[in-house]
Amino acid sequence: MWGIQRLPCYTRRIASTVGEAKFHTLRPLNLVQSGRAVFSDQKVPLRSQKRFLNLHEYQSKSLMSKFGVRVQKGMVAESPEEAKVVADQLIEDDAKELILKAQIHAGGRGKGHFDTGFKGGVKILHNSKEVEENAREMLGHNLITKQTGPEGQKCMKVLVHEGVTFSRELYLAILMDREHNGPVIVSSPQGGMDIEEVAEKDPTAIHTQPVDIEIGITREQSKAVAQGLGFEEEYLEDACEQIESLYKLFVSCDATQVEVNPLVVTNDGLVYCVDAKITFDENAQFRQSDIFDMRDESMEDPRDVAASKFNLNYIGLDGNIGCMVNGAGLAMATMDIIQHFGGSPANFLDVGGSANEKQVEEAFKILTADPNVKAILVNIFGGIMKCDTIASGIINAAKNVKLEVPLIVRLEGTNVEEARKMIESSDVNILTASDLNDAARKAVNSIS
Repeated sequence: MWGIQRLPCYTRRIASTVGEAKFHTLRPLNLVQSGRAVFSDQKVPLRSQKRFLNLHEYQSKSLMSKFGVRVQKGMVAESPEEAKVVADQLIEDDAKELILKAQIHAGGRGKGHFDTGFKGGVKILHNSKEVEENAREMLGHNLITKQTGPEGQKCMKVLVHEGVTFSRELYLAILMDREHNGPVIVSSPQGGMDIEEVAEKDPTAIHTQPVDIEIGITREQSKAVAQGLGFEEEYLEDACEQIESLYKLFVSCDATQVEVNPLVVTNDGLVYCVDAKITFDENAQFRQSDIFDMRDESMEDPRDVAASKFNLNYIGLDGNIGCMVNGAGLAMATMDIIQHFGGSPANFLDVGGSANEKQVEEAFKILTADPNVKAILVNIFGGIMKCDTIASGIINAAKNVKLEVPLIVRLEGTNVEEARKMIESSDVNILTASDLNDAARKAVNSIS
């Protein structure tokens, strides 16, 4: 137990999908202009792709507790019986309310529903028997929310913690902001709701405080944030300490964002982090191994997991033509041309500029693992990566994975003539294309 512990073109669609799921993008962008906060709805371009580690709520709260951030007492459980034991312990510690939360990597759990018809992934309960009964309804079942898609995510763990009575809900986030080239604290006295909605209806309710990453947060800065949140003099000290502890976590753990919504204030003036989202840049994995060991791959698309192991950039879509390209811009152009000729892309898969045969083979495995894929289009521009090298990889990969769907290949660039000869002389059934239009047309016709 922790201490107080359908779009007109696929270019727009993929940019949106990647911007939300894979990129160094944070919702509060262009934070400060003309002295007030402005939120941008623009998506980050595909140039700077990064994968981020997501933690479950119980993991985030445990981490915050280690840095002195005040969270509710609680513990994770993997069975209804374990959940009951935790609830009994909390009651012994004088908990007046018990909160049961399904642990998945998606928001909107409270308004979600399970595949069994059971409603709500967050419950306010009053005794351990209710906790046990409700945990039984959650565990092992898929929770569907507005963020999961129709299939939902399987709940394998539940968090049981004490409830707290609060008088105010606030918003606090620490994130990296390009305009300030460093951390910025974003806060608002209007918490417990979408911060974008607050920014749209009342921009003056959003406060920002840049922090010099070399100096760190000062008491003057934390006090300014606390006062902006409406803390009176007698409660300023505690509020400042909590803000500073959150900043310490942000920097020490190489976080890219710490978002607390809501940050609540109890009737006696204490600050609690009731819910939080923390993301970490995978470039820091080498020095944050303990945190990255918390990764729950069961919450991720298996194809995403496989792609990440071989440095491939993959995002699944709902079409039937698999795409393998090198370069994000080329990938989006390929998907748009496929749609132009009446087809539908099944994915975004970028093998990068220096892929080897092993990566190409793994890319084919990921594509063919999708039962919706009825044809594969490979579109490669050979610059750093020579076309004959990629042709060799394609031929061998097609043989090794026993490819059973049409394969259309368009190559252009360095050593392209050698590559075309290799493909023509191989015993693999490959349709070659002279240009991207020809490739897309052949891919669509192959499944018509």
